[in-house]
Amino acid sequence: MQLAPETLLLLTMLVPFLSVFGILAAYRFPNVREGVSITAGIILLYLVSSLYTIFQDGTPIVLNSPELFPNITLSFEIEPLGMLFSLVAGFLWLITTIYAIGYMRGHHESNQTRFYACFAIAISSVMGIAFAGNLFTLFIFYEILTLSTYPLVTHAGTAKAKEGGRVYLGILLTTSVLFLLLAIIGTFHTAGTLKFTAGGVFKPDTPLIVTGTLLVLFIFGIGKAAIMPFHRWLPAAMVAPTPVSALLHAVAVVKAGVFSVLKVCVYVFGLDLLNQIPTADIMLYLAGATVLLASLVAMRQDNLKARLAYSTVSQLGYITIGALLATSAGVIGGAMHIAMHAFGKITLFFCAGAIMVAAHKTEISEMRGLGRRMPITMTAFFIGSLSIIGLPPTGGTWGKWFLMTGAYDAGKWVIMAVLMISSLLNIAYLLPIPLRAFFSKEAPKGPVQIKEAPLASLVALSITALGCIVLFFYTQPLYELASAILQ
Repeated sequence: MQLAPETLLLLTMLVPFLSVFGILAAYRFPNVREGVSITAGIILLYLVSSLYTIFQDGTPIVLNSPELFPNITLSFEIEPLGMLFSLVAGFLWLITTIYAIGYMRGHHESNQTRFYACFAIAISSVMGIAFAGNLFTLFIFYEILTLSTYPLVTHAGTAKAKEGGRVYLGILLTTSVLFLLLAIIGTFHTAGTLKFTAGGVFKPDTPLIVTGTLLVLFIFGIGKAAIMPFHRWLPAAMVAPTPVSALLHAVAVVKAGVFSVLKVCVYVFGLDLLNQIPTADIMLYLAGATVLLASLVAMRQDNLKARLAYSTVSQLGYITIGALLATSAGVIGGAMHIAMHAFGKITLFFCAGAIMVAAHKTEISEMRGLGRRMPITMTAFFIGSLSIIGLPPTGGTWGKWFLMTGAYDAGKWVIMAVLMISSLLNIAYLLPIPLRAFFSKEAPKGPVQIKEAPLASLVALSITALGCIVLFFYTQPLYELASAILQ
């Protein structure tokens, strides 16, 4: 029996959530518990793929709740940007779950049932964010995502983990309540609607001081986009287990942030209005400063996860730049970079976790010669690094290409310089890690015993590394979705 598109849409949010009950019920049976997680991931990927097929046929898919308040409903609607985000998140949740099984068992982590349950709630809220049809719905699922990932950040239960969790929760809740909620209320008062609309929701005679103020509130209020100075939650969250770091940096939290920024810029303000708002340039250059400053901080980090965390802060700035450039190429580049960065960065975090489990090393200075013991892991790290840098033959090339084109179209020469300098800094803080791992003079002489991470983790990081290459050669579907955002 063929399910109605609206039913498929509802199930994308319900399936991960309902799997929580199966995970909790099987807490005494790890194989069953993890089987539930993988099964839910497979079903979710099937549902999202089915929606993509229907969406390609041009069928509108909309789902609305009864009116909760005057002119306010929970609304879900599939549009190109949300479809792109859901495909990336749906695929990578399944891969991250496979990786987590190897990591959590190999590292003998406690509270694994709670881990998988919160993991599922988080991806359920991500689907709600991806398909949100208005700002009210986006805000509700945005907050659910924050709360459901807090137990993941504090998973270890140590004083350091609890402190990291307080920073994480404090910054994200403060920015969303003080800025984002105020921006949503201001938009409703000014435009009379919260519905995401092609071309924006504001009337032509709306004062620029009003729209400019609302834009600043949105950019700062979407704290998950990690624009400085509201970025500290992201490095603080690195106390979490590596699968959580992968979830935060590639699948869920940060991608939900930059996705929301891009969606607000395109469907609340519209590119024509963004080109007129004076504060858009201020926010644009702030994003550029975030890109460079975070890259410089990353270079000083010897802890691998800390270096990757600041790298993420920098890379998120790329997507915010793409939105605020207010050009067609900028939006396409920002949307494509959501997917390209997801595959590249999740590969790097998978490798960091594999190194910790198999070699018990966390500091970059300790990893010289490691490539001979962990050749698959370090090769995957090299491929992921190329994608983050934006070099062929990896998918990261295309996101940066369109961002550079967008900056050129907008005549933003400073931003072009920022993007080029940032890529050089990416090379400086990423490539030495795999190169020293393979070619360091300190590498042990004679036969070396190969000791890779558990098979599940190794398979996962190999898939995402391969994905970085596939996205270079097979990028047309992604480009078509990104281009359709502007139609």
